[in-house]
Amino acid sequence: MKIIDHLKGTKPGVSCELFPPKQGTQLANAIDIVHTIANQQPSFISVTYGAGGSNAGEAVKVAAEVAKCGVPSMAHLTCISADEKKIEGILEQLQENSIQNVLALRGDLPNGVTLDNATYRHASDLVKKIKSFGNFCVGGACYPEGHPESAGLNDDIEKLKIKVDSGVEFLVTQMFFDNDTMYNYMYRLLAHGITVPVVPGVMPVTNAKQIQHICKLSGTKLPLRFRAIVEKYGDDPEAMKQAGINYATAQVLDLLANGFMDVHIYTMNKPEIIGGILQNLSCIVRR
Repeated sequence: MKIIDHLKGTKPGVSCELFPPKQGTQLANAIDIVHTIANQQPSFISVTYGAGGSNAGEAVKVAAEVAKCGVPSMAHLTCISADEKKIEGILEQLQENSIQNVLALRGDLPNGVTLDNATYRHASDLVKKIKSFGNFCVGGACYPEGHPESAGLNDDIEKLKIKVDSGVEFLVTQMFFDNDTMYNYMYRLLAHGITVPVVPGVMPVTNAKQIQHICKLSGTKLPLRFRAIVEKYGDDPEAMKQAGINYATAQVLDLLANGFMDVHIYTMNKPEIIGGILQNLSCIVRR
């Protein structure tokens, strides 16, 4: 199933992201996680991979396992350190494994790589390549608080418009913790003529130390009400996990109630996170 068909339908859903094992580690544990999460019946599962495509082979295997479980699978594909032959090789593998959905990303700049010497300088270049290669449904990333490298939010959205015009059919956002940020962002997208479906990305925070690092890298801001939760329960792992899942559930509920057809959960490969959210919404997201 193509993700765009789900997003244009009438049944709301909750999807999630997984990452494959690092090179040299066992694939079996990741496959077990796939099956555990697939049993929760998310609307789709996306599979990322390491910087520079370091474990792209494992990512394809995990994405293929998702498809075997009967859940729509979306493979991440980065391009900044890849040449045309490598991109075509991965796309061929995805086709062979019946993976119809690709999230096209530029990726972080590895050491020694600059935009000047890259074959694919922007995600929009990769989108055009994917669309010309085969019958893939192509998604793109967007940033409600602006990409860390952008000159500002309007500049970032102008670049996003180029990506959408290149063939992106839907967008998945970077995580955010204040839904008002997302709603304001949607008005800005519409003002720039961006009308493709948008899937909000939510990360349930279950580890106080981890979130500080992630927010520093992404530029995501923590609202005061969430800071209070981290300060109150951050030293109690079980309480923090429960509080994080409940906060994320409230975000998802509010987003679905305001018209979004799907919310994407960044699970950090923890099945209990997506399971907890889907259980909390069992009468709302009818699986």
